Amino acid sequence: MTIDERLDRLTERHEALTQTVELLAAENRAGFARLEKVEKIVGQMARSVDTLAHVVELHEHRLDALEGGAS
Repeated sequence: MTIDERLDRLTERHEALTQTVELLAAENRAGFARLEKVEKIVGQMARSVDTLAHVVELHEHRLDALEGGAS
């Protein structure tokens, strides 16, 4: 194998590796974008659950007051 053939082969391998790295980087960017969306949704859900828990607590106090007043 001549030096030119070796250089050609190395160039081809380098180009293939470059394409692979570019694909992996694109997949990582897409994955991070999805993760950010999921984190946002989870945050919204957590706030909703906190609000719901607060409403339940208020209703419990109201029911306790009504039960106490009925005795």
